[in-house]
Amino acid sequence: MNAPLRVLVLWFPDWPLRAALGGAPPHPPTALVQANTIVACTASAREHGVRSGQRRRVAQGHLSTLRVLPHDPARDERAFLPVLQLIEKHAPGATLLRPGLAVLRARGISRYHGGESEAAGALAAVLSEAGLPEVRIGVADGPFTAEIAARGPDACTVVPPGRSQEFLAPYPVQVLRDEQIAGLLVRLGVRTLGEFTTLEPLDVRDRFGEHGARLHALAGGADSRPLTPRPPDPELVRNIEFESPLGGTDQVAFAVRQTADSVLLALADASVVCTEVRIDMTDDNGSVFSRTWLHPTCFDASDLVDRVRWQLEALAAESAKEPVDEARAFGGIVAVRIVPVAVDDAAHHQPGLFGSGTDERLHHAVSRVQTMLGHQGVVTAALAGGRWLADRQVLTPWGERAVAPRDPGSPWPGSLPDPLPAEVFRPPRPIGVVAADGALIGVDERGVLSQDPARIDGVAVQAWAGPWPVHERRWASDGGKTGHRLQIVDDRDRAWLVFRSGERWWAEGRYR
Repeated sequence: MNAPLRVLVLWFPDWPLRAALGGAPPHPPTALVQANTIVACTASAREHGVRSGQRRRVAQGHLSTLRVLPHDPARDERAFLPVLQLIEKHAPGATLLRPGLAVLRARGISRYHGGESEAAGALAAVLSEAGLPEVRIGVADGPFTAEIAARGPDACTVVPPGRSQEFLAPYPVQVLRDEQIAGLLVRLGVRTLGEFTTLEPLDVRDRFGEHGARLHALAGGADSRPLTPRPPDPELVRNIEFESPLGGTDQVAFAVRQTADSVLLALADASVVCTEVRIDMTDDNGSVFSRTWLHPTCFDASDLVDRVRWQLEALAAESAKEPVDEARAFGGIVAVRIVPVAVDDAAHHQPGLFGSGTDERLHHAVSRVQTMLGHQGVVTAALAGGRWLADRQVLTPWGERAVAPRDPGSPWPGSLPDPLPAEVFRPPRPIGVVAADGALIGVDERGVLSQDPARIDGVAVQAWAGPWPVHERRWASDGGKTGHRLQIVDDRDRAWLVFRSGERWWAEGRYR
């Protein structure tokens, strides 16, 4: 007969509230609400009769000063991830049941510390030093029994092997967390797990189905749920420190080549590739300069070295362009850290047998040109929303994720309808729009031209339309950006989009 699976459960009471309030208990009377129902409340709120499952109105009837916050499960998971990583540092293989509740196999850590109680005490001490003294630990033959033990009054409860049914017998059937079956059992006179286990398993299966049979087994301590530990995350981060600060771009790039190769080897061992990386540079003043880089496919060692070079060039250019306080000035680099932020299965990036050659050659060619010209040397264009042509044109360096700052599908009153000019002047260039007598044409408060346009950029005007006013951010302290647009066709069959702002005319784009 196989020995029972001994597991260790760590429970952090009121974790959703800790994640929401950002600190250790005790907390002021607070409740988290979802769908107008209390899902969690602090101990101070429970003292006044507030309970999970109550309607919000009922809870506020018990305590009018109750602070109510919306429940955010995603926030609970984000807040619990560092705790899970801390547990795995001392006990690899921890499995997340839900935020605030983790389980791991007890055999390895108990053998290391000389016993289950000793292992639980060591974990409790580590978590207490990390600011989590409220942790409760239970050790038993299965996750269900261990969780019930962790919810006991003691900081650590160890249920001896084979004693799960005896331990669970006094607990009410409500701990099974099935309101329908628990309510029916209570109406039948079955109020504790011990009384539930006296029922015949076949009778329970016939009456409650497979789910009821599963709860019956849990009540008897027969928790056969498999525990699949989460493998520890591979260590992919690599860093290098220099004995003396390096100021030259080529010096730093050459020095980090082996570090980049080490990152690629670690990725290969984990059968993953890196699609997003963060590079941290520390200078001799202790300042850290970080930047996240993206890649259209996946990084190789040369790509990582290029990103280090480009980041250092950008830092040097920024330092020369905007001098800062001498104590914070950019100095020589003493350390570089390469952190893979986003990884993907390597199988998803294997070249196919057919149809991938052209794209692969294109990627290598463009990347090679970008290496020679710099990060901003090769860009891709994307269409964004806006009223001005310069706002609608978004240029993104090759390899970066194109993020349109404004939704092009949203309505933009005052924007130019299709077709748009093929050539956009960025920034707009000054241009002369004059009347037949050579006077500069103006626009009055009613949006009417002072005279008809006769010449543009020294060429006779063939046809024109407008003007159309454009007003943006009128509420701004500087009055926003305003102007009047004209479309003009000259004798050379060139169509212009011009606008008047202030006392000058500007060419915004050209159709031909």
